[in-house]
Amino acid sequence: MLKKTAYDLHAALGYQLSLSARVIEKRFEDGLKDLGLTRLHWCILLACEGEGLQNPSEIAAYVSVDRTAISRALRQMEAAGLIARSTGQDDKRMTLVAATPRGADLLLEANAHARANSAHFLAKLGEGEKAQLLGLLDALREGEETRLSKL
Repeated sequence: MLKKTAYDLHAALGYQLSLSARVIEKRFEDGLKDLGLTRLHWCILLACEGEGLQNPSEIAAYVSVDRTAISRALRQMEAAGLIARSTGQDDKRMTLVAATPRGADLLLEANAHARANSAHFLAKLGEGEKAQLLGLLDALREGEETRLSKL
């Protein structure tokens, strides 16, 4: 019997959404690990290659992490040959970031894995269920702040 002060964690919406997100993310991150990438590295490559962002502050804002975390990740990625950093032409204080050919190639593989991971989970649903799930998730976020402060 449930006490008045008890909370059914496993039936809670937040718990169910978090658990589902973690299962999907874990499978995705395991695949990235096989490529030698982290999720943050993948997001940075997406920012550079997909969005054309070059400034570390812009990349940090796009990825929703603080500048310190981006700087640390950029150092790791530069050491791994995934990105190259240079100084700006007009403003020598500005740092510019670009994916290397190796980083761009890994991004293509990571994106293929991202699509396959999504397809894996969506294949568990019927066509109507997919549309319903996405609509329900949109409804849950309606009127809420969706920009995350941390990735």
